[in-house]
Amino acid sequence: MAIDNCEDLSEIPSISFLDSSSNFIHNDKLERMRDLMQVPSPYLTHVFDPLILANPKQKWIAMWETNRGCPYQCTYCDWGGATEDRISSFSMDNIRQEALWFGEHKIPYIFLADANFGILKQDIEIARYLAEVKKATGYPEGVSVQNAKNPKPHTLEAIKILEEAGLSKATVMSIQSKNPQTLRAVRRENMRPEEYQENQKRLRAQGIYTMTDYIIPMPMETYDSVLDGISEIISEGQHDRIQFNNLSILPNAEMGDPEYQRKYQMETVRTPITNIHGKKNTAVNDIEEYQELVIATSTMSREDWVKTRSLCYMVGLIYFNKLFQIPIIILHEVYGITYRKIFEMFMEHPRQSSQSPVFTEILDFFEEFSRGIQNGTQEEFFHSKKYLDILWPPDEYAFIKVCQENKLEKLYAEARTMMMLLVGPRQLTGPLFDALKLNKSLIKLPFQDNDMRISLSHNIWEIYRYTLIGQTKQLKFEDHSYTIDRTNETWKSWDEWYQKMVWWGNRRGAYLYGNKNPHEEIAGHH
Repeated sequence: MAIDNCEDLSEIPSISFLDSSSNFIHNDKLERMRDLMQVPSPYLTHVFDPLILANPKQKWIAMWETNRGCPYQCTYCDWGGATEDRISSFSMDNIRQEALWFGEHKIPYIFLADANFGILKQDIEIARYLAEVKKATGYPEGVSVQNAKNPKPHTLEAIKILEEAGLSKATVMSIQSKNPQTLRAVRRENMRPEEYQENQKRLRAQGIYTMTDYIIPMPMETYDSVLDGISEIISEGQHDRIQFNNLSILPNAEMGDPEYQRKYQMETVRTPITNIHGKKNTAVNDIEEYQELVIATSTMSREDWVKTRSLCYMVGLIYFNKLFQIPIIILHEVYGITYRKIFEMFMEHPRQSSQSPVFTEILDFFEEFSRGIQNGTQEEFFHSKKYLDILWPPDEYAFIKVCQENKLEKLYAEARTMMMLLVGPRQLTGPLFDALKLNKSLIKLPFQDNDMRISLSHNIWEIYRYTLIGQTKQLKFEDHSYTIDRTNETWKSWDEWYQKMVWWGNRRGAYLYGNKNPHEEIAGHH
């Protein structure tokens, strides 16, 4: 290394070493670079041009930085927590030229590496640059951003520009937890949940899809607090997707401190890092990256972690993968049943009755999979040789398996029984039955060559659509007829359906007719 022949290590900032007397020495930190224009752009200095020219058929992801730094100190993150850093920006002229470079070089995907997109007012202009470049060149096709933790009006404007240009891959609401004790433990108590709720409704009313991040299991979180958090987030208007992420320890974050881990009795397991929808064992030169996942804390036992993880997969399957989203919303909006009570039914009843064999099989799979992660024998995603030979989120895999093995009818019969138990014997069941009928008819399946005509006795579709945009509609007893367009978007094989419907529709849960799939997706977290 370059410092091996350096005689006086005390002159090198930001390093630690043992001196000749075996004393541990830690030098002062180097002051952070404030003028980012000292760093030459690898794009504008043509570093990547030969690589792109040599591989004309390759599709690329570009990592792009328009500013650096994060003002927050979340304990699980080493973005701002390790540096407590204010934000510095690249010049707008440099940013404009790089945006044009992406378009001219036909880069389809951009991962914007800014910690808080939309935190600066200049991000509106950056969004406009990207929209203009796409209009002129057709590229990029999608941009993935990490949105500002406390969104402001200019944040929403920047997001809207990306959405209207067809560039938004996901508008992420970084809630991470709804438990006040947890938010204090991870230094996120300054996040304002009421602003999240208002922004969620505002974005959805404008037709902008969002995704809420939730990390499992943060300190002080319990099975009950997670269940309450999920129910609150949905009640507050999140019907597109909750992305349940496993908590991993980053060495330079505050949570990486052994003392912090001892305080919250955090138990970890070492697992390979894998990509959602990626191939299994694709490490270059057989060098594999690993991560430390948290699989128990002082408030969440190992068994509760398995139960919590299974809950998250179940909610993903029945609600965000849209298998039963419409009847679940009707149970809540029409019958007044809490989301918590609904999800508890799907988690507990299959274990108490022999009348739900398909749901029991699904729960068994979720629990076995979660224990595999916990024991270090299972990666974060489930590898299926049969289904495209890639790694699937367990809830997606269960969704595919139910449809491909022709178990949808049985699953609906079991769900109907559980939902009727929630409704009770003295309530009208017509709205629930209409909701089940509508949801089942809307699930996108392959090999469909005819449109479908259905009749309902209540305004279920209207209630559902109003709920999605944060409004309410009263139940009406009136006849409705609908034609479901199942021929405009078709899949002629199971493999095509796995990829183009299930995989590409993942972020937005675009699994019902009437919800268009976004553009082509690629493997990985981005």
